[in-house]
Amino acid sequence: MTLSNTIKILRTVQQVRQWRLQCLLNRETVGFVPTMGALHDGHCSLVSQSLKENDRTVVSIFVNPSQFAPHEDLDAYPRTVDSDLSMLSSQFKEKVVDAVFIPKISEMYPSGITLELSKQKGAFVTVQGCSEQLEGVTRPQFFRGVATVVTKLLNVVTPDKIYFGQKDAQQCVVIKNLVKDLLINTEVRVMPTLREKNGLAMSSRNAYLSPSTREGSAIIYKALSSGQQTYESLSKGSPPRVPSSVILNNIRGVLNEKKDFEIEYIAVSHPETLEDLEYVEPGTGAIVSTAVKVPRADGSGQARLIDNIVLV
Repeated sequence: MTLSNTIKILRTVQQVRQWRLQCLLNRETVGFVPTMGALHDGHCSLVSQSLKENDRTVVSIFVNPSQFAPHEDLDAYPRTVDSDLSMLSSQFKEKVVDAVFIPKISEMYPSGITLELSKQKGAFVTVQGCSEQLEGVTRPQFFRGVATVVTKLLNVVTPDKIYFGQKDAQQCVVIKNLVKDLLINTEVRVMPTLREKNGLAMSSRNAYLSPSTREGSAIIYKALSSGQQTYESLSKGSPPRVPSSVILNNIRGVLNEKKDFEIEYIAVSHPETLEDLEYVEPGTGAIVSTAVKVPRADGSGQARLIDNIVLV
């Protein structure tokens, strides 16, 4: 099946492998952008980078059930395949996406999948040491699900390069360690976070926000940027290392200006291991990340927004 006579729509693992084999025979490099759909300009920036760096580009659209807990919003997660395909077919002019992989759950989980961890059967992948903290505290099975589905997708596509956005900083660290430790011959490319005009990191979850909350959520990046400015100023002193507590207090002070926002965490972490840092030293740097809960537009509770900056 094709869309606009350009993009191949691949539904099965076998179809992807046949397509990939042809690329191999033609000595064409392949870039891969895995997504859960609900595409936005942030996804398109990753696709655009892949188009620049590879002969062929494939995008996957798959809402991965194994990274959701039973109480989470799997059913509510936006599914917009038609508009996603329309975006992929119209957004890029000089060079187009070659293929889109849209598998059924049964294709990706041949042993079946349930959201209840104790009842799951089959093979799963866990990356120890960098999955348990930050996002992993409140979502303990999340990175197990991410690592499992990315391993499956890498086995199917065998791309030369795979693309992720810096917004999901912990995910990027998990995937880098996964690829390193499982000896997977794919380069992990992490691209800068794409932001809305007010600085809010682009995310599918922004669709849950009212215009006023969306505008108010700009304070998240404002707070992180304030922490970055503090670090850059203090790191010029002697000694150049900066106490993490100073950076954290600065960020928290800005975020506390929004009384209806709930800070879940702010962390200063080692860029490769995600261990908490007491000090940030130039050269090693840090990932400074936060999760903030903000009111949903429909009044049904809170949406959870994450963002981060990288200190060098």
